[in-house]
Amino acid sequence: MKKSLLFLCLLLAFFQSQAQIRLGQSRYTPTRPVDILELNYSKPQKFRIAEIKAVGLTTLDEVAVTSLSGLRVDDVISVPGDQISSALKRLWGQGIIGDVKILVTKVEGDDIYLLLELTERPRFSRVEFAGINKTQEGELKEKIKIRGRVVRDDVLASSQRSILQYYRDKGYLNTEVKVVQERDTTLPNSVKLRFQIDPKTKVKINRVKIYGAEEISEAQAKSKLKKTKEHPRMHLVRDWLSRVSDATTESTKAAITQRNPVSQDQVKDYINKTVKLNFLSSSKFVTKDYRTDKEKLIAFYNSKGYRDAEIMVDSVYKFSDNTVNVDLSLEEGKKYFYRNITFVGNYLHPDAVLQSRLGIQKGDVYNKEKLDKRLNYDPQKEDDVSSLYQNDGYLFFQIDPVEIKVVEDSIDIELRIMEGPQVTVNSVNIQGNERTSDHVVMREIRILPGQKFNRSLLVRTIRELSQLGYFDPEKIEPDLKPNFETATVDITFKLEERPNDQIELSGGWGGFFGFVGTVGLVFNNFSLKNITNFEKWKPLPVGDGQRLSLRVQANGRSFQNYSFSLTEPWFGGKKPNALSLSFNHSVQRQLNFQNRANPTQELGFFKITGATIGFAKRVTWPDDYFSFSSALQYQLYDFFEFGRNFGLSFPTGRLNSIVLNTTVARNNIDNPIFPRMGSNISLVASLTPPYASLNPNLNSESTDQEKFRWLEYHKWMFDATFYTPLFGSKKFVVATRAHMGFLGSYGNKIGIIPLERFVMGGDGMTFNNFALGQEIIGLRGYENQIITPGRLTRGTGEPYGGIVYNKYVMELRFLVSPNPSATIFLLGFAEAGNNWGSYAEFNPYNLKKSAGFGARIFMPAFGLLGLDWGYGFDAAPGTFQRSGPQFHFTIGQQFR
Repeated sequence: MKKSLLFLCLLLAFFQSQAQIRLGQSRYTPTRPVDILELNYSKPQKFRIAEIKAVGLTTLDEVAVTSLSGLRVDDVISVPGDQISSALKRLWGQGIIGDVKILVTKVEGDDIYLLLELTERPRFSRVEFAGINKTQEGELKEKIKIRGRVVRDDVLASSQRSILQYYRDKGYLNTEVKVVQERDTTLPNSVKLRFQIDPKTKVKINRVKIYGAEEISEAQAKSKLKKTKEHPRMHLVRDWLSRVSDATTESTKAAITQRNPVSQDQVKDYINKTVKLNFLSSSKFVTKDYRTDKEKLIAFYNSKGYRDAEIMVDSVYKFSDNTVNVDLSLEEGKKYFYRNITFVGNYLHPDAVLQSRLGIQKGDVYNKEKLDKRLNYDPQKEDDVSSLYQNDGYLFFQIDPVEIKVVEDSIDIELRIMEGPQVTVNSVNIQGNERTSDHVVMREIRILPGQKFNRSLLVRTIRELSQLGYFDPEKIEPDLKPNFETATVDITFKLEERPNDQIELSGGWGGFFGFVGTVGLVFNNFSLKNITNFEKWKPLPVGDGQRLSLRVQANGRSFQNYSFSLTEPWFGGKKPNALSLSFNHSVQRQLNFQNRANPTQELGFFKITGATIGFAKRVTWPDDYFSFSSALQYQLYDFFEFGRNFGLSFPTGRLNSIVLNTTVARNNIDNPIFPRMGSNISLVASLTPPYASLNPNLNSESTDQEKFRWLEYHKWMFDATFYTPLFGSKKFVVATRAHMGFLGSYGNKIGIIPLERFVMGGDGMTFNNFALGQEIIGLRGYENQIITPGRLTRGTGEPYGGIVYNKYVMELRFLVSPNPSATIFLLGFAEAGNNWGSYAEFNPYNLKKSAGFGARIFMPAFGLLGLDWGYGFDAAPGTFQRSGPQFHFTIGQQFR
């Protein structure tokens, strides 16, 4: 047997050596014939490589290929020997060579000349996708980037798997992909690749069944499977009809005489089996989402005290061609409670302080999620145990909960603490601000070098950077690099800029009205300093955080508006004191539409020209979320044959107004586009000088021209909005709002002015209503301005508009897409409000109510666009039936 194995090994070595040498005889004539080399296979000869050449290459570099072989000129090799075999393996292993031969072209003494005869693998010259739409094709091209790569089986298989996974993630579990390769005759050694894709139809979930859900109802357990939802169904009526048709005399009698009460859980389970109204939720089956949902289900059980809860077995099986059933078998285990909670390793703070921060007492239901949140980070309150240390510089603080004893249904927890050294901030850097100047970003950073590390300041900095609007809030990432030995930390804020300039452009020809349209430009990161620095023009000078707004609007001759504003948020460059300047001019004309010969004949006009200078600053009391602003505004009201529309006794004249607008506000929302938490509260007081008190000649008997030459009033507006996340989700948010305001006078000599009153109803957009000298308040579900005192008598000299209003709104919002280039969310709303012409009529319980739903999309170039459908449940003033359904289109944020 041993002799046979030895003979076989010698034979294999012989053929290997012969293959290496004889390759030179097939196409080339050696200087010295190979068969006279007098090779001794038991004693290989050594040669020095005098030359290495490579032929047959089309795209590869000859020097690179010879280097890959591992053979070098002047290397000494054995013939026959392992060096040639290793070179062949190296070249084959690169996956870019289709065929390779190592030839001996010449032997001179101890010098050998080698030739690498190679055939390159073809490359993909073109990749096409057939059978799918353009959107999917574009997304797949981003995933399958193999053009120019070498044709290999593993590349094809990997691409095919990526395509299948792409469709599986969308719920197309039955997708078929065929790979077709064709020779490309336009390019040498190239292959055209086509993926023939048949996505089939989406696979939906027919039914989800959870076995073993006893202490927690199956319906509640299924509700935690956020992305594993059953297909909508309504089998209630069919089930009743089936029960009636199958009923017998005995079963009917038993049902009537049954005394056992039906429990609430039985009712829920019955409805769960027969009714599923999740029309807004996707019921497609996605394996990745299913795995995540299983983890969330167990986490939910853990939060209810069932720490041993486990999914024993689960199965997903075909129900029909396009649907599957999902079965889960649960083992809930027993419900646990906390018994003894002790702290170990705490030297800075006593147990009592840490226990109050923890907020978990002996006898509480075991809740691992709450325990982790109260120990490490509670974003709702920011009063967890970790914040006590990390807000005081102890960045390396760690606390590990360890279950030291489990007795029946009780658990003893030991909280082991490692406090670590107090850390100082060494450096703070920023990355990714290509358009925005460094000083604009750095002035918003609250955590500074030399300070003790403070986690709350770090979180606050993220919020402030998000509020700028220049960066994607979802991509703001602080990178901390601590050094334990020096007790320091380097912080780098990684940013990703997003476009936030806005353009509003619309237009058309309105017949005899003339041009109808709007041109608006808003530059939110403007730079006056860089106007002469053309390198900073992108396409206008940017980078210093100033806000420049230009807007022109026209509705033919009947309405025009021109406005300009400029805001410097850091006037002086040292403190966040904002200085703003603005100018506006508006014209509203009353045209004679009955004059067919000249329908643009002007019967009257109302013009407002105004200028404003404002100053705002952040304050630190009561906390640093507060701001104070004040603006001085002058307005000239010029009208001709228009005064009676506002309740003036004279149709033509001029009025003047100097107003000091003072605002106290507090804003701590986390995101300006889709806030998830926080609030925005403001109180605005608009005050004019008391002209009547300063002019003894004015009294109640004075003419309107004398009374209102200089407008005298005080107006107060209060607005509050609160955002609360639901279910711990980042997508569901409840927004509650309250708005109220009133207009008053300083005494009875003048009374309440006919201008600056409140008009209510509709979308709340000022320029849609062409309303001048008025405060517009929206109320969805009702026509624009329909809830306005004096509406039915307008033009008779009676005042138009209310002097006191209130409004309440509740919205449930759902984030569809957080993409900064197109942020989309849906909402359902209920709101109520009213508008009164006198204080005597004011009744906060007499409100016009409505409800509906809508959608919002934010695009950086156009701002926030909205569409709402609202249903008004009450009759508007002067009407005798409820308002009914109304559609509303909005542009921009509607605050009231």
